[in-house]
Amino acid sequence: MSAASRQQHWEEVYARKREHEVSWFQPVPAVSLELIGRCAVALDAKIIDVGGGASRLVDGLLDRGFENVSVLDVSAAALTQSRERLGPRAQRVQWITADVTSFEPPTHYAVWHDRAVFHFLTSAFDRSAYVQVLERAVAGGGHAVVGTFALDGPQRCSGLEVARYDGPGLAAALGPSFALVETLRHEHRTPTGIVQAFTFVRLARI
Repeated sequence: MSAASRQQHWEEVYARKREHEVSWFQPVPAVSLELIGRCAVALDAKIIDVGGGASRLVDGLLDRGFENVSVLDVSAAALTQSRERLGPRAQRVQWITADVTSFEPPTHYAVWHDRAVFHFLTSAFDRSAYVQVLERAVAGGGHAVVGTFALDGPQRCSGLEVARYDGPGLAAALGPSFALVETLRHEHRTPTGIVQAFTFVRLARI
């Protein structure tokens, strides 16, 4: 799937649906917040939520006092939903409309977070491009928190095929520049009550 096709797909999704109408909606992204907390970075550390779209992770990070939060998404409509929800607090966040596979990081981040972007990259070319961006974005001593569908999770999401991983497989896919610190299984319940199995990993940049 080309970057242009990805952008068109997700713009159409967020033009049709509000944040609580998509299957990945979480009122509180507790697992992500917990794993970011375990990275033990300072409140002024730079954190980027990749594919953050309309996610409420940014709300939780601001609530916890983090001062340098960026949210990247291929869909401008998704980012608009988050800005509208946050109101004046949106001015404290850097909003980036970009496809992650061609993103040029303007800085190094202490924490890279991605819940459910990497598993949509089903071609080796796109996965390699993602890993190259990840390596440029996170310097030595930094962290990556990445969540994908587990091996027994859905095979498709939002009309698209996905790749599924266990912890070691996901860590291997993200390349030798990162060491696996921990893996966690999470069962996400969608707004319609369907349970989806996720694999999360927390990695340290070598």
